[in-house]
Amino acid sequence: MAKLPTPIPVTRLLKILGNDIKVARIRRRITSELMAQRIGISRITLAAIEKGSPTVSFGYVATALWILGLSENLKKVASIECDPVGKALSEQDLPKRVVLKRKKS
Repeated sequence: MAKLPTPIPVTRLLKILGNDIKVARIRRRITSELMAQRIGISRITLAAIEKGSPTVSFGYVATALWILGLSENLKKVASIECDPVGKALSEQDLPKRVVLKRKKS
């Protein structure tokens, strides 16, 4: 399957997140070398995080947030309490799982 390009709104959000991580790191007076060492990555990968690259492992981004003391905010990212569409759908009588029917060859 061909890789799809990252949607523009997602790219914008990743750039904002990356910049926020960079600003938080600088405010705490943590060098990029030390930050990369604490995460367990290279300075090049840290630069990719701070630029908002969509190819960086989410685990590295989460670890960066944890090091900066901001990981509690991750609980809100896909929280079921902050999902009005999901709440509306759950009020309907939905099946427990979705099974796609296979085409006969």
